[in-house]
Amino acid sequence: MPQNINQPSNQIRLTNVSLVRLKKGKKRFEIACYKNKVVDYREGVETDLDNVLQIPSVFLSVSKGQTAPTEDLKKAFGAKTPLNDMIMEILNKGEMQVGEKERHAQLERVHNEVIDIVAGKLVDPKNKRVYTTGMIEKALDQLSSQGGSAHKNDEAKGSGTATPTNGEAGEKAKPRPTWTGVVTTKSAKSQALDAMRALIAWQPIPVIRARMRLRITCPTSILKQAAKAAAKKVVSEDGADADGEKPTGTVKDQILSYIEQIESQDMMGSEWEVIGFVEPGAFKGLGEFVGGETKGKGRVEVLDMAITHEDN
Repeated sequence: MPQNINQPSNQIRLTNVSLVRLKKGKKRFEIACYKNKVVDYREGVETDLDNVLQIPSVFLSVSKGQTAPTEDLKKAFGAKTPLNDMIMEILNKGEMQVGEKERHAQLERVHNEVIDIVAGKLVDPKNKRVYTTGMIEKALDQLSSQGGSAHKNDEAKGSGTATPTNGEAGEKAKPRPTWTGVVTTKSAKSQALDAMRALIAWQPIPVIRARMRLRITCPTSILKQAAKAAAKKVVSEDGADADGEKPTGTVKDQILSYIEQIESQDMMGSEWEVIGFVEPGAFKGLGEFVGGETKGKGRVEVLDMAITHEDN
């Protein structure tokens, strides 16, 4: 018998369901998921499948409650493939189907998250103050409205060759990064990075990436001890680890994991000192970590609140 999807009595049919569809072989299979949870799962924010799936079953039609016959599943996924693996493949590779209202709400959620991230990471180079989310939003709207034409102009300017070096023809100038608005198919963190690159490249408002220059001191006696607490997650701006997951290890390892670029390290008697560049979002977690691990004997001092920091 077909399974019925339980929904609250005050909800319109299927408005609280996100469908993920995957064509496998000659059949199209569906799974029923909770709203917004598919994106959270794919971004690594949600890891519990019970919070993602409404029903741990594979359907031919969720709206009709028509589950996929066992023979169809075996033919498409393989006779020995467990049901859970089938569901995982659909969840990871399938196309998400959402209603217009849900799509709009999801787009707005991602948009707001991108604006919040960007506003917290860019500052005015003159007074080193952060911009309001409203100003960042207007600047990005300006870029998105001119994104296509700006990219074409850059391509036209870079169509010639640079002065040849060592007898070889120069490479074409790379076009500056553009911004065309948020999408629901990419994580907010990666899109925030794209937005920051475009703002820095085009400067619709004067911006630089915010960095704090800190001095961290810690007793040498505990540097090699295993850290009691894991470093807290921070929003990363590099593409290698968008989630900002910090490794476990010694107290020294954990402290260094917060620092994007080390300026200097010194051993001064019974204390170790490191000076480096840290994202503002990591400052609070770093202070709490050092204070907790050293029982107040370590220090985190701000040497400069916001400075220009060039990536190597």
